Amino acid sequence: MDIQFLGAAREVTGSCFLVRCGERQLLIDCGLIQGAAADEARNRAAFAFDPRAIDAVILTHAHLDHSGRLPLLVKAGFRGPVYTHRATRDLCQIMLKDAASLNEKDAEHENRRRLRRGKRPVEPLYTRTDAEKAMRQFQALDYGQERELLPGVRVRLQDAGHILGSAIVELWLTENGHRRKLVFSGDLGHAGAPILRNPESVREADLVVMESTYGDREHRSWDETLTELGEVFREARQSQGNILIPAFAIGRSQELLYFLKHHNREWGIDHWTVFLDSPMAIEATEVYGKHWKLFDAEAHRRRKKDGDPFAMPNLHFSRTPTQSMAINRVRGGAIIIAGSGMCDGGRIRHHLKHNLWREQCHVIFAGFQARGTLGRKIVDGAKTVKLWSETIRVGARIHTVGGLSAHAGQSGLLEWYRNFSSRPTVALVHGETEPMQTLAQYLEALRAPVLMPKPGERLNLLSSHSEIR
Repeated sequence: MDIQFLGAAREVTGSCFLVRCGERQLLIDCGLIQGAAADEARNRAAFAFDPRAIDAVILTHAHLDHSGRLPLLVKAGFRGPVYTHRATRDLCQIMLKDAASLNEKDAEHENRRRLRRGKRPVEPLYTRTDAEKAMRQFQALDYGQERELLPGVRVRLQDAGHILGSAIVELWLTENGHRRKLVFSGDLGHAGAPILRNPESVREADLVVMESTYGDREHRSWDETLTELGEVFREARQSQGNILIPAFAIGRSQELLYFLKHHNREWGIDHWTVFLDSPMAIEATEVYGKHWKLFDAEAHRRRKKDGDPFAMPNLHFSRTPTQSMAINRVRGGAIIIAGSGMCDGGRIRHHLKHNLWREQCHVIFAGFQARGTLGRKIVDGAKTVKLWSETIRVGARIHTVGGLSAHAGQSGLLEWYRNFSSRPTVALVHGETEPMQTLAQYLEALRAPVLMPKPGERLNLLSSHSEIR
């Protein structure tokens, strides 16, 4: 009985953990590696295990750094079920199809270049057909439902409060009379966030595999964050330019629409034209509406009083490329919410090309920017950036609103761990080195045994948790 840390080990993306229990093997997550081109190239490498030998996958949530290699897994021979929350299944239907479509477009673009140079063509990482095949293997679970997946393997999902359908995984393993309980935090939500409930607490575990994305910092309070956003919108209105908001299609886009609606008059939003320029975000918003019973009490109250929590008379959904391109002719008075959230793809790059150099425009970064991404370069103060081989001056006002993060900050992570009745061993994952080391120090002050596994390391669950190799 052991666990092997194959992804999100001392890095933020590519979540993937292999659990062995007797003759059974299962994966927790199978995510894309995201960031610089060299990092993303690793997605094409063979899996560190035989996909045909995997009995099942448990998926914590729909974000691609947790789900994005599932079509590759199926393509490589995996034939078992993918267990996840039913809302995550619905979001993956959108996410994986979109990722596959981008893969096909990227390969098509690259192959035109290769053809001109006399080079051999490349294949997409995976296709829409591959994504559709993977979706056929999804099986839906609900929160709080305990289920035996395999002989000696039971699971229960709890609400992680990160995005719709995100889950904490409780996993019970039995082998030759030995029992162990593993808890995977997945991505833990930021307590007090709009729309969704706070992360559920768990009481018992032998090992906790815990994210550490913001292990070295706190987010601003929600009140301060909303005040900051309001100030940006009022300042931008005086500038008479546009506001660009690179936003993740799932979670962040819905939060932004929710805030814009419910602070409409206070922030002067009714004086703007709001564009949600992302077909995926539009579809995800519809999924959020379908699963409204997962909303928190405040969102329930507002939905009952004001109707659809995401609808506004000045909101326009830009579904087609033609509608998106038309926005580029708008010189002022537009709030443009577009993907991708880290500016490494999607329609936001076109809007940056038309607005980033303009001093009257504003860019609001409302989410984590991984190292190597275009968003991280802008946030770190780059004076110029490259877009399609063209150098663009950064003249717009750049705002980083960290309080909107969908991840728990340091105190949220520590508080979640404190809910365990004992002090189980913690394996920190899904974090860069400095945040992880800082969080480890605070956990050790709580008398928690802490591990920071390297990629590929295995932990024997039947002996001391200090035995990692």
